[in-house]
Amino acid sequence: MPVEIRLLAWSCFLGLVHIIAASYSGLQQRGGFTWAAGNREGRTPEVTGAASRLEKASKNFFETFPIFAALVLACVATGRHNTAVVLGSYLYFFGRLAYLPVYGLGIPKVRSILWGVSVVGILLVLWGLFVKILPY
Repeated sequence: MPVEIRLLAWSCFLGLVHIIAASYSGLQQRGGFTWAAGNREGRTPEVTGAASRLEKASKNFFETFPIFAALVLACVATGRHNTAVVLGSYLYFFGRLAYLPVYGLGIPKVRSILWGVSVVGILLVLWGLFVKILPY
């Protein structure tokens, strides 16, 4: 299995971690299981602090993940297994892996750097899809 597919699978797992972290932290502030099991008609109560940051981190992850996933799958489908694709996949995954706790803890400048690392990863995968470079 190509390494970029493994990193895509780990990124899927990371997406689940984002969902669980945001849901669990928000659930604690919104009224627990009773609120979650209800019909939730009306306005959803806002969350604050770490719960709010984890929700934002999750939304941000799911803004970039479809692009990363589509590019990795396009690279595999077209046989573009090269250094740019592999390096980009690593940058995306590890940038996103570090992003969640950093955003959850409220460290803004590091968070922005990690977001940039993951975007550079996406751009490398895109570049590797279109430019013939050294195979991995």
